[in-house]
Amino acid sequence: MARFPAVGDGMTPPPSHDSRPGSVDVVLPCLDEAAALPWVLARIPDGWRAIVVDNGSTDGSAEIARGLGATVVHEPRRGFGAACHAGLLAADAEIVCFCDCDASLDPALLAPFVRAVRDGDSDLVLGRRRPESAGAWPLHARLGNIALARMLRRRTGLRLHDLGPLRAARRAGLLGLDLTDRRSGYPLQMVVRAADAGWRVEERPVPYLPRAGRSKVTGTWRGTWHAVRDMRAVLRQPPLPTRVEERVR
Repeated sequence: MARFPAVGDGMTPPPSHDSRPGSVDVVLPCLDEAAALPWVLARIPDGWRAIVVDNGSTDGSAEIARGLGATVVHEPRRGFGAACHAGLLAADAEIVCFCDCDASLDPALLAPFVRAVRDGDSDLVLGRRRPESAGAWPLHARLGNIALARMLRRRTGLRLHDLGPLRAARRAGLLGLDLTDRRSGYPLQMVVRAADAGWRVEERPVPYLPRAGRSKVTGTWRGTWHAVRDMRAVLRQPPLPTRVEERVR
């Protein structure tokens, strides 16, 4: 597949990226995930495109991904949100999915998410993680997630239990949310702004597996604290102007 150049931090995609009706792109933020990439990319459903966003890997992740047929985007600015948004800007499919690249989540599970969005049953579908083993999701990370879900409910009224990275929505709608966070708050900002815009948001249970390699964010108390801090800052942001408070179909 063709390789995309590095993507900047603009708010709109390049003009040439016209949506491909019925198509699906899967954005996979990646930082030193050489061990997990073969399994993750093998699980991408047939006909979908994998966009691996290399966020400064030093283990050859980009070369491995390219060799396995993925489109590779280079995002030099570190941050989970920076990588996710670079992938969104590089996407040109009608529906865009997001999935971690560490083998903790199976991208094949996104198929029913995409059907729900495509059929008009939901505007944003999230995966509610269910740990398959005690070590798959550290206690401090789960506690931080529970606290954020409660704050999200107070802020938006959404009764969600998880803010996990497995998700699907229409590309045009995601771009219309004008997402600005480039750190750990990106997934939460997507949900908050979707709720403010009147989107139908649902979550579906998905198995959560032990990740391959070392966690960069929630594997430590310090990383979890930084993620919670970033997300609390998102919750303090005022709602967007009414110009985006309209569902994009």
